[in-house]
Amino acid sequence: MENVGIYTPPQKNEPVTGDVSDRFHIKLTNDDLEITQSAQDKLFEIISQSDEDVSAIRIYIGGGGCGGLSYGMTFTDEKSDFDTVHSFEGFEIYVDVVALNYLRGAQIDYLQEVGRERFVFNNVFADTGGTGACGGCGSAGGGCA
Repeated sequence: MENVGIYTPPQKNEPVTGDVSDRFHIKLTNDDLEITQSAQDKLFEIISQSDEDVSAIRIYIGGGGCGGLSYGMTFTDEKSDFDTVHSFEGFEIYVDVVALNYLRGAQIDYLQEVGRERFVFNNVFADTGGTGACGGCGSAGGGCA
């Protein structure tokens, strides 16, 4: 059989070296994710009263599917190379770039109602569109069949 060519395997991509933070904008602004003054005050209070030695709060997303995404916050003392950072007096907010894609344009507020206090995420998907829920099972309206 005649030789029809020489196989050359694909080249491996070179690993990313150096400071990856210069590859994207690492400073988070209120245009990216607004933290209301009441939320800032409560987050500062929570961090300053914590027994843990932390100075930052990570905002994250999880889940998906018919119930949509879930949004949450947790203490952290570790910042990754892929985090965006919003600095406030006494604490910082970390949001990784993947989560930021779903949170961009949203607002985090702290509400105090009779017998109920909570953080709320308003305007999620503000810049990306959508509601966070699909219509397949009816969670976006109409109920399951």
